[in-house]
Amino acid sequence: MLFGDVWERKGLSKRDRSLATVTALAVIGQSEQLRGHLWRALDNGVTREEIIELMTHLAFYCGWANAGSAALVAKRVFEERGI
Repeated sequence: MLFGDVWERKGLSKRDRSLATVTALAVIGQSEQLRGHLWRALDNGVTREEIIELMTHLAFYCGWANAGSAALVAKRVFEERGI
């Protein structure tokens, strides 16, 4: 249902849904889920630079620890993808 229905709704682009999902997972500290959604975000057109900027921005709103942990997950994803 989630990827078949919710992600296909027309109200938000997949790129915007990816940004919202990465933000939510970073804020609640769900690193395991975050990894896969960072891959999806990159596939949906979110750039490496935008993800880095997002993590920096989130540090001021969700706390340094959550944003720092999310940034480490993002760093590993970037390394895996070679970007």
